[in-house]
Amino acid sequence: MKSSAPIQRLVAALRRLPGIGEKSATRLTFHMLSSPDVQVHELADAILRLKQEIVLCAECFDLTDASPCAICRDPRRDASQICVVEEPADLAAIEATGGHTGRYHVLGGALAPIDGIGPEDLRIADLETRVRRGGIREVILATNPTTEGDATAHFLADRLRSSGVRLTRIAYGMPLGGDLEYADPVTIGRSLSGRREIES
Repeated sequence: MKSSAPIQRLVAALRRLPGIGEKSATRLTFHMLSSPDVQVHELADAILRLKQEIVLCAECFDLTDASPCAICRDPRRDASQICVVEEPADLAAIEATGGHTGRYHVLGGALAPIDGIGPEDLRIADLETRVRRGGIREVILATNPTTEGDATAHFLADRLRSSGVRLTRIAYGMPLGGDLEYADPVTIGRSLSGRREIES
């Protein structure tokens, strides 16, 4: 039996979300139909406000509701140690471990020449500016252990080596080809604590 147009429209919209297939989208749609109006309005309002109120931190480029973000404003965080990640979800995954007490820098992706993503498309120049300002003793390269992530880490190491800061790479407690966003906190914690120097 064919569903009505509003139901089909919401199912199609939900299927665009990562990890949501036809069955999940349909189940969520019918759940919303049977939910009280106030719950559906709360969900719709939360989605709208998310797009309206979230901004990029001017310092680390994480997603936040105020810039600079809470981590960059926190005087207890070690401002001399920067952990470089590809995306905000990777930052959240590392924060969940409690294993990093420094600050962050979100690149906004990884180098992928085949996809047309070069150094100018990432926040590499901003990272170099932060390091040049001084006060940084270590840069932890926590890009994903994928071909693109490794290429990005090596590129950053080459660009930052002359600065004299300590350059480390997270250890391979992370599986090759894996994403930080989906790793468990123990694995990420071990990767951070087992980070190694980047060789010339």
